[in-house]
Amino acid sequence: MGKVAWMLIATPFTTVQSWWRKTFSAPTTDETTTLYRAWRNRFLWQRLRLWLWLALICLLSFTLRDIYGFLFSLKELESLPEILRTQRLVINIAMLLSILICFALHKTKLGRNRPDLLFLGSSWAISLASQLFATLRGFALPDAIGWSLLFLSQAILMPVCWIVHLLSQVGVLVYYFGVNTVLGLKTPVPEHPEIYSVTFLLYIFWFCAICDIGVYLYDRLQRSEFYARQELEFAYQKLKVAETKYRSIFENAVEGIFQSSPDGRYITANPALASIYGYSLAEEVTAHSTDIQQLYVDPNRRAEFVRLMEKYGSVSEFESQIYRRDGSIVWISEKAYAVRDEQGKLLYYEGLIEDITQRKQTEEELRVFFHAVSHDLRNPVLGTLMVLRNLLASPEENISISRSILERMIQSSDRQLNLINSLMEAHVSEVQGVVLQRQPVQLLTVVEAAIADLEPLLEQNQAKLTNLVSADLPLLNADPTQLWRVFSNLIVNSLKHNPPGLLLTINATRENEMIYCTVSDNGTGISQQQSDRLFDLYFRGANIRNSVSLGLGLYLCKQIINAHGGEIGVNSVLDAGSTFWFTLPIS
Repeated sequence: MGKVAWMLIATPFTTVQSWWRKTFSAPTTDETTTLYRAWRNRFLWQRLRLWLWLALICLLSFTLRDIYGFLFSLKELESLPEILRTQRLVINIAMLLSILICFALHKTKLGRNRPDLLFLGSSWAISLASQLFATLRGFALPDAIGWSLLFLSQAILMPVCWIVHLLSQVGVLVYYFGVNTVLGLKTPVPEHPEIYSVTFLLYIFWFCAICDIGVYLYDRLQRSEFYARQELEFAYQKLKVAETKYRSIFENAVEGIFQSSPDGRYITANPALASIYGYSLAEEVTAHSTDIQQLYVDPNRRAEFVRLMEKYGSVSEFESQIYRRDGSIVWISEKAYAVRDEQGKLLYYEGLIEDITQRKQTEEELRVFFHAVSHDLRNPVLGTLMVLRNLLASPEENISISRSILERMIQSSDRQLNLINSLMEAHVSEVQGVVLQRQPVQLLTVVEAAIADLEPLLEQNQAKLTNLVSADLPLLNADPTQLWRVFSNLIVNSLKHNPPGLLLTINATRENEMIYCTVSDNGTGISQQQSDRLFDLYFRGANIRNSVSLGLGLYLCKQIINAHGGEIGVNSVLDAGSTFWFTLPIS
């Protein structure tokens, strides 16, 4: 029974204790941050100005009353002691002066930085002025009405920093009860000369307590709201940063990102997708692509896409050809999944689109390359093998070989060796880059050496070559062997892709700090589509007459010129000849 009784008593006590700690516990370090204190000081400083104006108006009204009572008799003032009736005006004027001083301090840097000190100063200047006057006159002044107005106005207009409110109240009460008790002063009212009574003490205590509790609770509420706003602002900033980050990923992604409706419309698209489809803006994709099926070269691909989505919920590496805005065709690879709501209803498709045209071209180039390897290397080996087997089939121990057979075998072996060397050089330049052995070079010497080495080939193709390179050109800091290869490859390339009787012209001129070199012919020319890919690895022209080629010559030319710090290109018109050009820096 005793244990049950103790539990019944302890339960409400524990509840009250918990409520007290929750309501009146000191704020934690996290709560009293610098940001909140700055806001509270600014709020206190702004409200302090309003309170000073209110105090000034209030004191002026009482001062006017005292002036009126001094000039004309007021019955309500006749009950006051003589000394208060005659000196009340002086006390009010002193308090007015103190308020004006507080106004001046309010505009200073000290007033802005420490409004709590200005609060205490202004409060004590008003409340202690009358107490000091009464002490000097030898009596105690229990100004309950003045204190009530003071404390209540402060609690209502400046409901923050409850400690400052408490200090302002304690300062006045300590002075009143302490100083008057020590000095033995009495009130000027004969009927009640004692400085305090039980009723007076209870009134002052509960009035101050109610004001301080109200200020504390309001301050706590403001602090909670402030931190709630800060957390909301912080969450908004995080959301904004996350949105910016993902928006940046969406806008700057290399792959096209899309959302499309089940009926075949693009809902959203990023700039990469717009670029793949040939548009300048992503908004143009959603505006013009109202039927995705029409974008596919094979219209059945969209139906296949939808079928796979319905069956598996996602697709990966779904490759198709599509039409761009200008009508050109590119290869794309789609990776997407179906987005559904909680009930399983299909909302839209979402995924990535990658332009794989380059990959498809590379695959085609590799196919051509393997065909070239199998053809250009296999055939000479088979021819040589047949000759050797025929010779080996002879019953004679000592076999004689004609010079023509040996020459054909040597030519075949040389072609194989040249092809293998070209493959190795292309691989090395692709991985390590072209290594240059620079030295002062006269361009005319390099060109004449290349022409001399190719003289038999020029005669065989009945070609005529004109060298317009001047000996007055400045020396180049270059690799003569690599430049010889460039001129040789360009000359051989022209001979290889044109019929006999070709006219070739080599020229070089100075343009600012560069030497501009050209190798021109009057041949069949090159289409724009071929010109765009002419310097790619393993690309072979359509008009090639000599099969011993892997499409490496022009690629190596580009690697060599780029290594020298120059550029290379071609200007050509079908049936009007071609001009291969490249630049070399002088210094």
